[in-house]
Amino acid sequence: MAGPIRILHLHSSFSLGGKEARAVQLMNAWGDRARHVIVSGVPEAVGAQDAIAKGVAFEIAQNPPPLKGKPSVARYEAIARFMRGFDLVLTYNWGAIDGVMARRVFGKGLPPLIHHEDGFNEDEAYGLKRERNLYRRIALSAAHALAVPSQTLETVALTAWKQPRERVRRIANGVDTALYAEAPQPKAIPGLVRREKEIVIGAIAGLRAVKDLPLLVRACGGLSGRFKLVIVGEGPERDTITQSAAAMGIADKLLLPGFLDRPYRYAGLFDILALSSRSEQFPISVVEGMAAGLPIASPAVGDVPRMVAPENLPFIAEHGTEVRLRDAIQPLVLDSDLRKRVGAANRAKAEAEFGASLMIERYQSLYEEAMGRPGALD
Repeated sequence: MAGPIRILHLHSSFSLGGKEARAVQLMNAWGDRARHVIVSGVPEAVGAQDAIAKGVAFEIAQNPPPLKGKPSVARYEAIARFMRGFDLVLTYNWGAIDGVMARRVFGKGLPPLIHHEDGFNEDEAYGLKRERNLYRRIALSAAHALAVPSQTLETVALTAWKQPRERVRRIANGVDTALYAEAPQPKAIPGLVRREKEIVIGAIAGLRAVKDLPLLVRACGGLSGRFKLVIVGEGPERDTITQSAAAMGIADKLLLPGFLDRPYRYAGLFDILALSSRSEQFPISVVEGMAAGLPIASPAVGDVPRMVAPENLPFIAEHGTEVRLRDAIQPLVLDSDLRKRVGAANRAKAEAEFGASLMIERYQSLYEEAMGRPGALD
């Protein structure tokens, strides 16, 4: 009997964000059928390991070759040597693209590699960089496939990165919708006290500049009606967010409980899920909100307008300004029946299209295809 599949994961960072949550979800689904070595391009950013289930064999690589730095044949060679001995290499986002380039330069005898792109950070939020597009075109010729979650990224891959259509695989993010249909845990968000007639506007996001959470704070500062804004996540923008709330006079209406795992425990405590990002592709938080039966208020970033139910489209702002986002949130704050109708339509769409089992099945099929080992992860 063959032993477990040996998989190397090269991450730009391994804090628990969207791409990390999906990677962990797949790891947990395969249990003891795979063993994982994880490299984080930011060595201290490894918090996602806490979400890996018991019984899943993994290790965080100690002193791996650096994924970041100036182009260097010696560094590429070191990364390539590190890949040897694995059955499959998975790379994630721009921060790990040098792993793909290493395979292109020193590919002989290396395992198959699949690259994943989930979106862009602040430095490409308003436009792609020509030099990065060229670098991706060259490096990605060494990948068995490029996996993307959104139609928007699929178009970028085919046009800006000039990838052959057969190499680009679009697989929508998914969640266990049944878990989100259950009643939320009343005390799952520390510090949240629900007051009479107070609407809870929730966001699940890393507190990073590209998420533009101060814009959400400013949008909420202009709302009519009683509300509480709860932003679940952690990151370097915490002080900027609290300062924005103080400037808007809503410091007492803002709750920042930090990072909380297992969003199905608390997403249903929100009345509205809000997004304010400058750049997104197929945000898992939107799928989570939909599965929990929430209306979504968001700028029209990435695939969000395609993700939500038609009933939700009036609350997707064409432009990501605080006034447009405020106007998208306002009617949902004032009308409970509207929230219920839109939320029910979102839940139905999430259950029909964004279930975890379909996503896991498609990734499993892709990874087994790359290794030439059908059924290896069954």
